[in-house]
Amino acid sequence: MRLSLRQLEIFVAIARAENVSRAAERLALSQSAASSALVELERAFDCPLFDRIGKSLHLNATGRGLLPLAETLLAGARDIEDYLAGGRPGPLNVGATLTIGNYLATLVVADYMRRHPGSPVQLQVANTDTVVDRLLRGECDLGLIEGEASHPDLAIEPWLDDELVVFCAPGHELASGAPADDATLARQPWILRERGSGTRAQFDRCIGLRLGDFSLCLELEHTEVIKRAVESGLGVGCLSRLALREALRRGSLVEVPTPQFALGRRFYFASHRRRHQSAAVRAFRAMCMAFAGGAESTAALPLPFIP
Repeated sequence: MRLSLRQLEIFVAIARAENVSRAAERLALSQSAASSALVELERAFDCPLFDRIGKSLHLNATGRGLLPLAETLLAGARDIEDYLAGGRPGPLNVGATLTIGNYLATLVVADYMRRHPGSPVQLQVANTDTVVDRLLRGECDLGLIEGEASHPDLAIEPWLDDELVVFCAPGHELASGAPADDATLARQPWILRERGSGTRAQFDRCIGLRLGDFSLCLELEHTEVIKRAVESGLGVGCLSRLALREALRRGSLVEVPTPQFALGRRFYFASHRRRHQSAAVRAFRAMCMAFAGGAESTAALPLPFIP
């Protein structure tokens, strides 16, 4: 063969980093070794893979076509190594949105690490837009997302049902347990997730459009900070019932009934259609399904106490 797996590994690293020195650092190579391997690959087929503009490298059409093929081949090679090494899953990088990452994915990762102690796993927690971007860039192997994603390069599969809940502090005027109408909700100061999150997208679609010119008091990136702000009486919020589970149980927050809104949603598995699903991805996904234990929604999950 006129190419090697090492050359393809270096090509993929450079394509993702768009920089030879950063790619070499990730692979523990010298910059000259990485650059030489790329040049040898291009010369072997008399086929440039990058446009070189100044000191920058940008994939050309041939390189863009090669990238998913190279990633699939390298993933298959890792599976072979895992098999020959005794079946141990290879490295795994999971991207999870904040609600899933904080309340579910960490539990699955802990179980995965106990079962596969020699298999490195990373969990990156961010909003839906960021997780989707990382999937498309090949920076994570599997996404667990709570927002809608419709990119043609993504495969989306349902995992669990969930729902959003409007909530307030126990001393708030809406804490009586009576349903709140649209006019009353529109007068409230709202404390919400940032744009780009699945939770915020559903709020805007299901509640925000109905309320019109409502008062947005704060936009925050973390569910726990939102819960504390609402507890302190700054306004009302809207988060996953999963994130509010213990706070509602102990009474530090109170659900505001809003039957006029359809707040049900789903959690999804997301993956790149053109990337090989490694043994590690398959094992982790199977553990997510086993973790659900047959439950169809987050409300039915047998979760440990979450303070």
